[in-house]
Amino acid sequence: MYSFKCHLMRHTNDKPHVCEVCHKAFYKKGALNAHLSSHTDEKPHQCEVCHKTFAQKATLQIHFLTHTNEKSHVCEICHKTFARKSNLQTHFLTHTKEKPHVCEVCCKAFTQKGSLKAHFLIHTNEKPHVCEICHKLFAQKSNLEAHFLTHTKEKPYNCEVCHKAFPQISVLRSHIHTHTKEKPHVCEICHKGFARKQYLQSHYFTHTEEKPHVCGLCNKGFITKGHLNIHMNVKHS
Repeated sequence: MYSFKCHLMRHTNDKPHVCEVCHKAFYKKGALNAHLSSHTDEKPHQCEVCHKTFAQKATLQIHFLTHTNEKSHVCEICHKTFARKSNLQTHFLTHTKEKPHVCEVCCKAFTQKGSLKAHFLIHTNEKPHVCEICHKLFAQKSNLEAHFLTHTKEKPYNCEVCHKAFPQISVLRSHIHTHTKEKPHVCEICHKGFARKQYLQSHYFTHTEEKPHVCGLCNKGFITKGHLNIHMNVKHS
């Protein structure tokens, strides 16, 4: 009976369980309870392999697939496999060419909501995440976490092939592609493949002609931060 009630709520869009902190609403009380952990910073669920912690058990279970290499979700068109259903759904948009997430400022469209959020920071120039040591600002929390390891010098993730160490597991995964020659990050416009996501992001600007990295002295724009740094050393040093 309870499941039928929950099913009906999805048709009526009735979400009776509301978070007192951010006012986000949920169909089920269990979903609200799981969400509340995002405000308390509690992460009681720990991965047995890499010891990363998670607020929700379901998130840990999804994360664990990165270690088991299990990919049970198969694309019906190209038969590519994915560990997560959400990744398959996002991938499927590369076949349908759908880009449902549109920037309100410049009207650029994206397949993923996360990509739109990351892009939107170009317009707002918002950098809410601050390093406690050097006070450098970052638009995304993940970038701050990666930067923080430059102070601690920690490199806990080791490549099993060449034994090179990395500060983040995501960087290690990208590095592994240099051994396997895989290029999983594919441009939706020209279908060129890249081993690392940041290479793909920089490549996108060649299509949009955006140059987000601007010289503070002469206002010249560059596609990548690396090109801006070279410019600064050559022209203004």
